[in-house]
Amino acid sequence: METLKLVLIAIGLMTFVVLGLATQILFKKEGKFPNYHIGGNKHMKERGVSCAQSYDKIEQAKARKELRFKQIALDETETESYC
Repeated sequence: METLKLVLIAIGLMTFVVLGLATQILFKKEGKFPNYHIGGNKHMKERGVSCAQSYDKIEQAKARKELRFKQIALDETETESYC
């Protein structure tokens, strides 16, 4: 019986929290969560600080462009010696 009370209290508290967040989203002017990502912060942009994840994606894309496997050719003398 006490376990049931505990579960019901936990469900009630979680419902209260979810409703609180929902009302904040519904009644706020823009209606969305604030952007805490470093890339969305104008003060960090002014200082030249960028997001590590975004920077990593850009660098990986550059590396993929530089490394083109279709342009790699084997030396013909090496292939003849194996045949």
